[in-house]
Amino acid sequence: MIPRIHQQGSNTLGLLHYLYGKGTHEEHIDPHLVASFDNMAPDPGRDPSATKKDLQHLLDQPLSLLDADRRPDKHVWHCSVRAAPDDPILSDEQWGDIARRMVAATGIDPGDGAGCRWAAVRHADDHIHIITTLVREDGRRPDHHRSGKRAQAECRLIEKELGLHQVAPGDGTAAKRTTSAERHKAERTGRQRPAREELRETVRRAIAGAGSEEEFFDRLAAAGLLIRKRVAPSGDLLGYKVALPDDRNGEKKPVFYAGSTLAPDLSLPRIRERWALPVEAVASADGSEREQPVLPDVTGPAFARRRATAATWQALLIIDHGDDGAAAAQIAAAGEVLDALAKTSAAHTRKELREAAFVFERASRSHVRAVRGHDRALRQAARDLVHSGPALGRGEDGATTAMLIDMAFFLAIAAANWHAKKEHAQQAAAAQQAAEHLRAAYESAAAQPMAVLRQRGQRLAPRVRQRHAALLQQVLPELAEQIRAEAGWAALAATLDDVRKAGHDPAVLLADAARRRELDTADSISDVLVWRLRRSAHLLALPASPDGTATMGTRRSAPLAPVTQPATSAVNDPSRRR
Repeated sequence: MIPRIHQQGSNTLGLLHYLYGKGTHEEHIDPHLVASFDNMAPDPGRDPSATKKDLQHLLDQPLSLLDADRRPDKHVWHCSVRAAPDDPILSDEQWGDIARRMVAATGIDPGDGAGCRWAAVRHADDHIHIITTLVREDGRRPDHHRSGKRAQAECRLIEKELGLHQVAPGDGTAAKRTTSAERHKAERTGRQRPAREELRETVRRAIAGAGSEEEFFDRLAAAGLLIRKRVAPSGDLLGYKVALPDDRNGEKKPVFYAGSTLAPDLSLPRIRERWALPVEAVASADGSEREQPVLPDVTGPAFARRRATAATWQALLIIDHGDDGAAAAQIAAAGEVLDALAKTSAAHTRKELREAAFVFERASRSHVRAVRGHDRALRQAARDLVHSGPALGRGEDGATTAMLIDMAFFLAIAAANWHAKKEHAQQAAAAQQAAEHLRAAYESAAAQPMAVLRQRGQRLAPRVRQRHAALLQQVLPELAEQIRAEAGWAALAATLDDVRKAGHDPAVLLADAARRRELDTADSISDVLVWRLRRSAHLLALPASPDGTATMGTRRSAPLAPVTQPATSAVNDPSRRR
């Protein structure tokens, strides 16, 4: 249940005309009163003898009794309360009780017999509007300080008592919600999302991996946005605003949004923090600093994805074992990786990846301030993804995309658990929701490469398959039978064969892969082990030729970062999903 305190106004009758009118989209089908300050207010909706002006006079009577110099300029308080889409339809009586509780909780009518006059109008199944005159019966102003937070707290109690969908409590770090007018405008103009949300997503994609202000603004321009910069007399850039070219107001002028109004971390000063990174050192998993290794240039989408997978794994280590500032930085930078991945992945995974990036945005901010510098590797990974260009959906590109999405799922779950421990309810829920989209994206991305690996495994000689089955029994005796019964066993056998041909000891790497996180809850243990083995053995995610003869067992030219696994509980294991 979402309460929203609207901007105060000075026209009681004007608001009543809206509440009892047809609405901007004819959505006000049966506007009527469900409660009022004395339960006797006239109802212009269902009483033919009552008028909106009658109700306005009644509500504004305490105001009219004040001397002109004591009357507040803006005396109209307006609050809407909306139920969740999956909540049951409440009766008028229930909505009336909710209205009474809201005005009491916010200090509008605290129950002392001299509160403000108010009325609650319902014109849809799922919400009500409360209109109030901000003058008490005794002529004083009401104590409605922080009425928004007080209304939120009361709604959380109402949800529990009525068995409604329970909204995660906020902490003030969320981006500003779109208004009903913005949503209606999007519907009217055929947009999938309101302009505010579309701009927020576009700005985030422009930031992903950007290395300077110039590059950031170049990306905004390339995305087709209108840009308006705020420059000081000294010539210093102070801020920026952006607009969609076809989003116009009534005067046919573009509607600009400042970065800070799109999201708290999209203001220019907050964006600049990402670029103010130390060049000589980066954070390691234990929070100490080590020298930044010289990395080879990215040679294509597949290479960028392999390196991003390694960076994502290191981010997991820091979230698990680093301090709060370092962990917050990794989670914030993970949003850039998701934005870059959504921007550059093939069409069959793009929708789910875009949704994952969109919802993870909420998980990237909390009151724990990110310590920039710790996120250097992830930000470089996002930059690599963007600069390597779009990836194909098949072959090595497709397989490395599946590998990176698999690791991104780990990261989303780790972020959800970290936020849950900090009691960041909204952020934890957002990270969990992002993980679900990543799960769906993985299924699409992994279908083709896993099918190829299974075919290769099925073509192995019987004696080779038997050797790998014996190895599996030796290393994982409790899980061997279950794994061999899975459809992915053939792919795992092919991978074990690649590991052996690459010069590794399959038994050692298989034991290490199994120790990393629990496996007994996995839907497909073999799928999980395939990616772990190919990653730790530095194998190509998928051989280039269909029969595997050209690149079987081939190592990558540049080694990834170490893959030491932290001890983590099963709740963090993305293998639960497969």
